[in-house]
Amino acid sequence: MSRVKRGTTHTKKRRALMKRVKGFRGRRGNLLKLAKTADIRAGMHAYRDRRVKKRTFRQLWQVRINAAARAAGTSYSKLMGAFKEKNVGLDRKVLSEIADKYPAVFTKLVDHTK
Repeated sequence: MSRVKRGTTHTKKRRALMKRVKGFRGRRGNLLKLAKTADIRAGMHAYRDRRVKKRTFRQLWQVRINAAARAAGTSYSKLMGAFKEKNVGLDRKVLSEIADKYPAVFTKLVDHTK
């Protein structure tokens, strides 16, 4: 069986890693040993924060809807309960957009639920 030299594979992996950590601060962006740990940590944070992002946006939508609901004379919880009762099929993202950009339409929606 012939001998397989692994230099090309090693170089390719190292080049890919260095490409991922390009722009990192200090020696984490150009030393292999530090770049490996920085890459792993960055990946962990990216994975976690893709889930946190969903929570954060849902909170933002709830705050926007609550502010618009209070301006229309009701609270967030009562409004969402009324929407569920009346089978209004709009999710929080769409409701917050309507509340932010089209307040007149939002007040009509609120009046519809009363």
